[in-house]
This record gives sequence, C-alpha cells and structure tokens, in this order.
Amino acid sequence: MAETRAPLVLASASPRRRQLLELAGIRPDSVAPADIDETPLKNESPRELADRLAREKARAVHAPGQFTLGGDTVVALGRRMLPKAESDEEVADCLRLLSGRAHQVLTGISVIAPDGRQSVRVVTARVVLKRLTDEDVARYVACRDGIGKAGGYAIQGPAAALIKSINGSYTAIVGLPLYEAVSMLEGLGYRRDAAR
Repeated sequence: MAETRAPLVLASASPRRRQLLELAGIRPDSVAPADIDETPLKNESPRELADRLAREKARAVHAPGQFTLGGDTVVALGRRMLPKAESDEEVADCLRLLSGRAHQVLTGISVIAPDGRQSVRVVTARVVLKRLTDEDVARYVACRDGIGKAGGYAIQGPAAALIKSINGSYTAIVGLPLYEAVSMLEGLGYRRDAAR
C-alpha cells in the first residue's frame, strides 16, 4: 500500500507563487492566505522584514500533519523599503524612484514540515531599471500592472521592457525562489507525486 503524502498548504494569495510551484510539478493541496500585519518594525532591515514575514505567514496557517509554505517579497533601495503600490500615484512614485538605479528584491521563504520543523531562507536579487522617461512611467501606470506589486512593478509583465539587467534568481523577483523552495520542501521530506 502506497504511503500517503502529507498535504501542502500555500500560505499566500499570490497566483504567481502557485504558478511557479506548478512549473516545478508541485501543486498545493490548498491555498490559505495568511492575514498578518506587514508593517516593518522600527529599525528592521529589508532582509529582516522578508525573513520575519515569511516565517509569520507560514506559522499563521500551519497545522500539524501538513507542509506549509509561506513567502514575502520586499523591494528595497538601500535600506529604504518601497511599498506594495495601491494606487496609480504609488506606482508612478516607485518607478520614478527606481529609474536608472539598482535596487534589491528580497524574497523570504519559509517551509514548515508536518512535525513542526521549519526552514527559512531569504534570496536577494539585484535589478536595474533603465532611465525612465515621463512617457515610460505614464505608459506603465496606464497598463495597471503595478497595482498590488511590491515596488510598483511586476517583472513578468510589461515592466520587463523597462528592466536593464538582473543579477540573481528571476523566480525570486517574480515572488518565489523556485530552486530554494523545491530544495527546502524536499529537504524536509516533501514528496512530489509522479502524476501531479
């Protein structure tokens, strides 16, 4: 008789994280977005924030007997953390700030095993946007792709044409460092079904 595989719960509302997992042949059994306060703590660095939020999101929905994966992405210019843009004005402000400059995208990932063991990593990538004209900014704002995105843009959409270079994991910039996610899951005993 085949051993039953423990279910995997994705503690994220991000469709991108689910799509990335599915690229690796991992289909979460359920999605349970964690409802936590994402406000940075006083003097918290971007790396510390990404780490803490990934841990807290996974813990918030974890239950014994399941694998839980949580993640969070922080966009930073030095120690300054950019918001998850909630309006056209915020998207435009983020783009103007990032124009022609290198910035960091830090994605924290946390996996909790059915027995409670937890593994956490933060993967950092460096992104350089081209020097943006007012027309570039207006065109991107009009496409509405930056709403709800950390730093006001999504690399996998129209913003790809604005990106001069990246150094690091592309999937981490999208929202889930896939190599690390799969390694962490397998390291804690998760088995991918051949048919999934």
